[in-house]
Amino acid sequence: MQTVTPYLLYEDCDAALDFLARAFGFEETLRYTGEGGYVNHAEMKVGAEGRIYMGDPGDHYRSPKRLGQETFGTYVNVDEDVDALCERARSAGAEITEEPTDQEYGERRFTATDPEGQVWYFGQQIKQVAPDEWGAKVAG
Repeated sequence: MQTVTPYLLYEDCDAALDFLARAFGFEETLRYTGEGGYVNHAEMKVGAEGRIYMGDPGDHYRSPKRLGQETFGTYVNVDEDVDALCERARSAGAEITEEPTDQEYGERRFTATDPEGQVWYFGQQIKQVAPDEWGAKVAG
């Protein structure tokens, strides 16, 4: 089986682990603390099969917040009530940059930014919509 797993970089991986658990319900599955006393590598899961890897790349790295710009976003499909998840994230300190909104492709989605400026999209499928019904073309 082949998978794709985002590897997110954080200046303070320990704090990110705590935040992602509180705000989004991710569950820590692995933590490696190096000789310097900080988390070099960690892994979290969301739902039954969703995974993220995380690491602290050292002093040369600058978070999106420190850079003052978005560098990429991570999209998470969830089975739970996306409105309730948005409120949980807001209560934990996430900046909600887009409130839960029904999308033309059949998902209800919100956008949040974590304390280091990483952008997160959370979508819950609310109806089946064929790609051609919202203007997309399927390859092949």
